[in-house]
Amino acid sequence: MQIGVDSFVATAKTGPVGDAQRVRELLEQIELADQIDLDVFGIGEHHRPEYVSSAPAVLLAAAAARTRRIRLASAVTVLSSDDPVRVYQQFATVDLIAYGRAELVIGRGSFIESYPLFGHDLRDYDELAAEKLELLLKIRAETRVTWAGQHRAPLTGQGVYPRAVQQPLPVIVGVGGTPESVVRAAKLGLPLIIAIIGGSPKQFRPLADLYRKTWTESGHPADQCFIGVHNIGFLADTTTQALDTFWPAYREMFAQLGRERGWPPPERGQFDAQCGALGALQVGDAEAVAEKIINTHQWLGGISRISVLLDNRALTHAQIMRAIEILGTKVAPLVRQAVG
Repeated sequence: MQIGVDSFVATAKTGPVGDAQRVRELLEQIELADQIDLDVFGIGEHHRPEYVSSAPAVLLAAAAARTRRIRLASAVTVLSSDDPVRVYQQFATVDLIAYGRAELVIGRGSFIESYPLFGHDLRDYDELAAEKLELLLKIRAETRVTWAGQHRAPLTGQGVYPRAVQQPLPVIVGVGGTPESVVRAAKLGLPLIIAIIGGSPKQFRPLADLYRKTWTESGHPADQCFIGVHNIGFLADTTTQALDTFWPAYREMFAQLGRERGWPPPERGQFDAQCGALGALQVGDAEAVAEKIINTHQWLGGISRISVLLDNRALTHAQIMRAIEILGTKVAPLVRQAVG
């Protein structure tokens, strides 16, 4: 199983100086993940003041020049509000710098700021997702592209350059739980990553089974079926330390989301339950997190990757670095020994 880290590059100090410091810290975190042989590091696209990740490909390119083996992914790229030509060009360039280690994880995103920012109507949400994925896959397959759609000027044989080292450039679909998106990914033969940030991983078994069933019925090779999981988490030397350190950070993050979306603020009891044996959060010491990852693997009928979001504006750089170190040096060996 591949084990990795995701980041939204949250910053507590907005403004050029604070943002620059956060980028330096991010690159140090990716370098550490590479040095301790974690498999993948993902950067999510966000267009909000508390995140420094509106251009993940630029950050991944900087990381590519400073790493040797770790795979570098978006987590996710909001393809629906972007131009598939530019997205392919950017990630093909990252792939050239990394010499074949780039991955493009595409999804609709957890926020909607990018749609009005780039002039898109949210009423076209579903149509944008389907049409732009179709174009991206055509660009991936053909250097010169002929294509026409509703939300972009047609292409009449123009070449799209540069081309990625990997042929094809990995395109993975990230979903939050929509069956239609799962079916689309399986029919297209694309790997799947399920974001599990609440509830219990057990609840997502029907989605995983739907993906496998559709994959097989679509005629794709069984040994190429790929399901990954994205979780939120935090690791420390003891579970008590992890819980007490991460609770204020988690409370701040979800209280803000609650104010925006009409949710009640989180309570400590709910948080502790989510960190427990059946919950979605990967919070604890190495043994606790390893056990939950192994259980998630079993609950979902086998997964190929798990990535943990180890990033929060209330956490320090040192705390995140230690969490990455524990994940790579202690959790990963336990998980790999158990599940391969």
